[in-house]
Amino acid sequence: MRITNLRATPLAVPFRQPERWAFGTRSGLVSILVEVETDDGVTGIGEAAAYPSADIVLAVLRSLEDLVVGEDPMRIERLSKRIELVGTWHHVKASSPAIAAVEMACWDIVGKICGQPLVNLFGGRVRDEVEFFYYLSQQAPAQMAVDAAHGADEGFRTFYLKVGADDPALDIARVEAVRDGAGADALIRVDANESWSSGAAIRIIKQMEPFGLELVEQPVSGRNLQEMAYVRARVDTPILANEASWTRYDQLEVIRHGAADAVSLDNQMDGGLLNLKRGAGLCEVAGLPVLKHSLGELGVAVCAAVHVLASTPNFLPASQSYASFLLDDILADASPLPYKSGRLRVPTEPGIGVRLDKERVEKYAELYQRGARAFAFADSEAMVATPVLPKS
Repeated sequence: MRITNLRATPLAVPFRQPERWAFGTRSGLVSILVEVETDDGVTGIGEAAAYPSADIVLAVLRSLEDLVVGEDPMRIERLSKRIELVGTWHHVKASSPAIAAVEMACWDIVGKICGQPLVNLFGGRVRDEVEFFYYLSQQAPAQMAVDAAHGADEGFRTFYLKVGADDPALDIARVEAVRDGAGADALIRVDANESWSSGAAIRIIKQMEPFGLELVEQPVSGRNLQEMAYVRARVDTPILANEASWTRYDQLEVIRHGAADAVSLDNQMDGGLLNLKRGAGLCEVAGLPVLKHSLGELGVAVCAAVHVLASTPNFLPASQSYASFLLDDILADASPLPYKSGRLRVPTEPGIGVRLDKERVEKYAELYQRGARAFAFADSEAMVATPVLPKS
């Protein structure tokens, strides 16, 4: 069996409500559907987040054609090494989503040829369902309380919100509002996206702690692991590494520095599902729980990752998804994805175990062609401002 073609289709899918964070707002997400065709007639599907942009992902995919076409899709380790070393793409992180999408599609082919869902190829199930959090868009505290109550009514257990406002009192008010809306038993996770100095992080986290926090994600720079360890030693809430842990090499350094209590992993930033499993294994040896980060994904990428999460013991906290935002998806009979109480069941069909809805693919490919710019983060004030971090 040999790969004969890579086909990439950029898609734009709307959100139910805008996604807002400190540096912009977007009304939907862009993702690139990747189909790997073979001379045996088996086609594997993968997906790349449009990170840092769709144009870059598409350019990387074009550059991979000479390295991938003609290769055996069953020989995933060989293929990955060709891309990394012969292609000189060795952990240039902006290239990773494209590489990960090709690897994902090859795993889909392997599963289809073997007649097995990927979860069985990655070690078998340790759980039948995978938990995801409810993502809350930045809004006025009162509206965030309403949104949190809606998520609780849908059965979600973990609630995620961005912090790092210019006025820390607003962040604290939002956390208090989410506690009121989600209820006493809800888990609240805040993400500062590296926006605080160590002093600010310690002070603000301590002011939030009376409302109960599950994790604080990347409160300070991910490039200074000693500073992360310093903050970790001075607050009661566990610290979650994210920007500090894009690849398994980064995860090893987080472990060495004692910089976090939990680690966020991302197959798209680390070049594939196999590396996602490897990174989780490193953290398991160190006694750390892990969760999956998302750059913004549709159902193909979410379901592919679910197989790894379900087969790996230390994926314990709720992982990131866009369940609370996406209006639709591109999967047959599963658009939007069928979250039940914040959980997705592991697909049982061979490979990733999903089928594409061709009409939806065509619809959202056309939407991308008509107006992709409308789905990028945009904020007139943010575009002219000079972001200054850290905030003290």
